[in-house]
Amino acid sequence: MNTDTAYWMALAHELPAWNFSDTNGWKNEDKMNLIIQFYHEKKMSIEDFFGLSEASWKNDFQINDKQIADIQKAKSSLANYAFLAENLQNSGIEVIPVISTEYSKILKENLKKSAPIVLYIKGNKQIMQENSVAIVGSRDASQIALDFTDNIARKAGKEWKVVVSGFAKGVDKQALDSSIACKGQSIIVLPQGILTFESGIKTYYKQIIDGNVLVLSTFHPKAGWGKELAMARNPIIYGLAKEIFVAEAKPSKNRQGKETKGGTWAGVIDGLNKIQKGIRKVGTIFVRQPETTEQNDNLLLILKGAVAVDFDGNPVVKQYKIQDENISIVVEPQEKYKSFSEQVKEILSKGRLTIKVIHKKINFAESEQILKKKLEKLDFIEVRKEKNKNYFMLKGNTESSLFD
Repeated sequence: MNTDTAYWMALAHELPAWNFSDTNGWKNEDKMNLIIQFYHEKKMSIEDFFGLSEASWKNDFQINDKQIADIQKAKSSLANYAFLAENLQNSGIEVIPVISTEYSKILKENLKKSAPIVLYIKGNKQIMQENSVAIVGSRDASQIALDFTDNIARKAGKEWKVVVSGFAKGVDKQALDSSIACKGQSIIVLPQGILTFESGIKTYYKQIIDGNVLVLSTFHPKAGWGKELAMARNPIIYGLAKEIFVAEAKPSKNRQGKETKGGTWAGVIDGLNKIQKGIRKVGTIFVRQPETTEQNDNLLLILKGAVAVDFDGNPVVKQYKIQDENISIVVEPQEKYKSFSEQVKEILSKGRLTIKVIHKKINFAESEQILKKKLEKLDFIEVRKEKNKNYFMLKGNTESSLFD
């Protein structure tokens, strides 16, 4: 591992962060400006910068006494970070500083001075340089949203695009599972330190070794999962993607039980604001067009500037009228979307069928073998074997059969 690694980790994690109770803390932009000064302008390594005198820091870099004290404290932690860096190396984890050519180009382009100082990764780092799609949405996602996620992830795989997800339950997990199922490539963006994801790395070890999954974290390697880290991770997911697809945005409840718009809403609004202000130059935010009966915030996000898309991710033209400040919306009638499970229920309600007939009736895009696996996961399906043929039917259905 590079001898500079411990210095980059100390710079990333040891300087006290700016917040409303400590306005003298360091913003990420402050760290970035410092890096620009010593690395780009003065052509100095980070190790050389840390080795300067306090007088040089003050005179050459205009660093105040409080900041000098912070840097000295970070400097005193270098031995610990050197030990931690060695631990990471032994675990097959790489540390990529923001100045590295291996750092994600699109992440720097999208987040600029808000980009993380270091990336902790395990897996095929070339994935970060490929065309990428983020699929985001609610933890408590509807079946329509999960089917949409599955479709977009599989489509991305066929187009050789990397799927970026946050490894939360619901939409995030569906995006990862669907990408893996179609032999696509994925980036798992963690809401925790990478050393605390040991069980996840074991679960996806084969995909990591095969070069199809990259695990990425921007937090201290030993940081445990936290809601604050989950929120801080969202801009990284959006930043790593050239295209962002929102399957479903739903309200959630905070610790006090009060309903809030949720992390998906916050992430999309932040992304739209960056696009409108010209901060984010790359990519588009697409939101699945909801049915009129759905209870979610998809339509509100479309009204705020996101691009509405159909089930296949294609932009749709739809006229919306806002009647008053309470966002009463009039939409033209639309054909009801039927999820995979709804389609299966409908055709099997008339009787049992073979896999071949089901495949044809629902116009399933994948092979019969993949369809069989999906059907076997549905809790309302049972399989009966007759005359060397397997028939799929609804549980408890005793009606006459339809034969091929």
